[in-house]
Amino acid sequence: MSAKIIDGKALSASIREQMKGEAERFENTYGRKVGLAVIKVGANPASEVYVRNKIKACEEVGVKSFSYNLPEETAEADIIDIIDTLNGDENVDGILVQLPLPKGVNEKRILARILPEKDADGFHAVNAGGLMLGLPCTKPCTPAGIIELIKSTGVSIAGKNAVVIGRSNIVGKPAAMLLLAENATVTICHSRTADLKAHTLNADILVAAVGIKEFVTGDMVKDGAVVVDVGMNRADGKLYGDVNYPEASEKASYITPVPGGVGPMTVTMLIKNTVESAFRCKGN
Repeated sequence: MSAKIIDGKALSASIREQMKGEAERFENTYGRKVGLAVIKVGANPASEVYVRNKIKACEEVGVKSFSYNLPEETAEADIIDIIDTLNGDENVDGILVQLPLPKGVNEKRILARILPEKDADGFHAVNAGGLMLGLPCTKPCTPAGIIELIKSTGVSIAGKNAVVIGRSNIVGKPAAMLLLAENATVTICHSRTADLKAHTLNADILVAAVGIKEFVTGDMVKDGAVVVDVGMNRADGKLYGDVNYPEASEKASYITPVPGGVGPMTVTMLIKNTVESAFRCKGN
């Protein structure tokens, strides 16, 4: 078996085209553009790339971006002051604080300061709680993108055994909740999981989010599984996923590549969250 590629770039382009139309409709209705504020603290090279991609995506769909590039030594109180200002700015519909933050800055306190309705990343405790309870909420971008990628294959999630490797608050846990909401039977695996391979070989849907280069090998993949690789690991000047792609693609029915799989969808779902937030704040 040779897996079909789940093309994140193509799916992302399709959703962005929809969001472009929605952003234009918002501007025509309310007389201003949808607005997204991005706060970056420090000079983390990876963060700089991500922020550039997000600003570029905003330009593509007609969303106005407000960019705040703060020096590494910026005090936590100053970051909070900026967030407070943006919370009260009627031209800003979504706020994103690029992670990681410098040492000494309390990440939880910073993220909690963003109004839940302007939380473009879906990281606020109110949105996380809404996801857990099945209430309307802003969904974290990468997990939401994962669900869209799986659905694009035409494979039904309902009734499938889904295994998520990784339990982070950003990807693993919310991805499991979203799969559960789609009526999958979900197992979360992690560094303390005994006999990981036994779990992954039972997975009709396998999501790898561990941050270890080619951690998932071909002998860990069930024949015909849908494999979603969230990994972004740099080594030898190249980008590698958490899945050994050549091996896994011989077993899976569908698989996401790295790059070109989950990555583009993460940025796209951020834009989607912001546009939806803009309409929601207007009562739509």
